[in-house]
Amino acid sequence: MENRSRILIVDDDPDIRNVLYYLLRDRYAVSLAADGPDALRRLQAEPDTDLVVLDVMMPGMDGYETCEGIRARSNVPILFLTAKSAEADRVAAYSSGGDDFLSKPFSQGEFLAKVQSLLRRYKEYRGKPAAALVLDNLEVDLAARSVKNAGRDVVLTDTEYAILEYLIQMRGSTVTAAQIYEAVWKEKFLPGSGNTVMVHVLNLRRKIEANPSAPKIIRTVWGKGYQID
Repeated sequence: MENRSRILIVDDDPDIRNVLYYLLRDRYAVSLAADGPDALRRLQAEPDTDLVVLDVMMPGMDGYETCEGIRARSNVPILFLTAKSAEADRVAAYSSGGDDFLSKPFSQGEFLAKVQSLLRRYKEYRGKPAAALVLDNLEVDLAARSVKNAGRDVVLTDTEYAILEYLIQMRGSTVTAAQIYEAVWKEKFLPGSGNTVMVHVLNLRRKIEANPSAPKIIRTVWGKGYQID
């Protein structure tokens, strides 16, 4: 039982917190937080947290602000829960540092599948050994799972790192958004999934490219996909 993954649920609605707690408690070690500041305190007390399930619409510090606060101190995967489903809301979720997005209402099976997928990805990419390599001014140590740009540490989310590692593994080949999505998210590519990949690649470029508008590391092959030479 001590080796169970630890999940933090953050939602201002006690009914939703309780429902999610009962869905997860038999498989995982679950902690609860009622708002953003409470979530940040919980993460500080429980730095071994493996996943945060985060509501967007919360009073005071909303989910996006909470996500940014989490990202300032942790790369833990973040699953957003929201009643909104517009593309702009998905972009806001990913831009603030979220890894995945689930619109309410959702089924028990859909929720558990998202949780399991994020946990599996996190553990797989966190522990995968490999050699270090240099791309332009970027140094990637796959064994240590660390990234430096011109000697300075680069903090990537789990999803951003997974995309970078996948592109490195496919170095020299052009990979489509569908290939990236299915390799990283480990889910079937659906309409709209391409925008998810695009936003994460844009965020990744902002962190690793000297000029994100003219990228030298992750190139766009128009009409086909992305490539690291």
